[in-house]
Amino acid sequence: MKKRLGIGFVGAGFMTHFHIKAWRGVRHADICGVADPDSSRARAAVKACTGAQLGQPAAYDSAADLVADPAVDAIWICSPNDTRLAVMQEIADAVRSGRGQLIGVACEKPLARNAREARQMVDLIEDLGLLHGYLENQVFTPSLVRGREIVWRRGAAVAGRPYLARCAEEHGGPHEPWFWLGERQGGGVLNDMMCHSIEAARFLLTDPSKSRDTIRPVSVNAEIATLKWSRTEYVSLLKEMTQGAVDYARTPAEDFARANVTFEDQEGHQLIAEVTTSWSFVGPGLRLNFELMGPEYYMQVNTLDPELHVFFSRRVSGREGEDLVEKQTAEQGLMPVLAEEEIVYGYTEEDRHMVASFLNGVMPAETWKDGLLVTQLLMTAYKSSEQRRTLPFEPDAVADYMPTVAKGTYRTGTRT
Repeated sequence: MKKRLGIGFVGAGFMTHFHIKAWRGVRHADICGVADPDSSRARAAVKACTGAQLGQPAAYDSAADLVADPAVDAIWICSPNDTRLAVMQEIADAVRSGRGQLIGVACEKPLARNAREARQMVDLIEDLGLLHGYLENQVFTPSLVRGREIVWRRGAAVAGRPYLARCAEEHGGPHEPWFWLGERQGGGVLNDMMCHSIEAARFLLTDPSKSRDTIRPVSVNAEIATLKWSRTEYVSLLKEMTQGAVDYARTPAEDFARANVTFEDQEGHQLIAEVTTSWSFVGPGLRLNFELMGPEYYMQVNTLDPELHVFFSRRVSGREGEDLVEKQTAEQGLMPVLAEEEIVYGYTEEDRHMVASFLNGVMPAETWKDGLLVTQLLMTAYKSSEQRRTLPFEPDAVADYMPTVAKGTYRTGTRT
């Protein structure tokens, strides 16, 4: 057993920088390398590590180079959705050819763009016999973890298990152009963010003393729409924001999605997850909302109701930024402030858990099989929205399915 774990990141974008911030609270692990085909991005991530006194990682061009670095024991895949399967294939080829050895691989959410790619990811990692972690930060959110523990210990033990979870993630839109593109990302806001909400709901509804598979998905009913970003003025704004890379007049993706997922526990109790996601939310910034309800109790988390607020009058002006909260949309008025976003959103605890699991040679609480299940639920939700009906959850029925948004044939203006 190793005493310290060497980590390499594939991708040097937004997610990797969040993990770098989180690494200040991670013990027994060092960031040893960052790989990105854009060398300037890789160097910027390395600079962020050195600036935070997190070591002197090397900058690489490829995942195979990370595998070949003897200091790297595990890899975090944080590259865009459309690259993840190719990255994992590159890692697998490098390991099989003897270029290096790994203990495990962790992958950001969603595991892949669709169920077929997600299944291939799982097959590749299992064939290598490596540990694997699904980087779903919201199930490591401290307030969510603590609230779940209290509700199940004090409420469910006396009055019976919870039966309804409501989870929502909303903001004004992604940071980088590829997120907006259905073909590259695998869909719109449903694929991008409902992966969080579904897994958070499943986490809340599961007895902490039992495994996650003790509740079984039964059916999915979903709806998607493009409420804001297909309007003429916002089509133009989105083009401007992305230097012409995104045109929602021609190939839109949904900016709103909602779904009801019905589960059943081992005793036959019906459980409901109501999940909502949006890129059309106008507020101070990113809002995560979680609720859990049972016969005689209720819990709620809202990240835009923090312990710190600041107020700036209209006589105070400054440059736009995200120094108060992620996806910040204003610099005046009464503003919520998240002092340590990487902690509030669960990244620090997530990374701690993955490192500890890999060092101890055990599978993490969230594995790629969880990522596969979530992807299958997302694809069932897309299919439900297209067919305008509730669908039974049947993984085989979405094994080769691709949403119209991902194919570029989705059109706004009608319910899908």
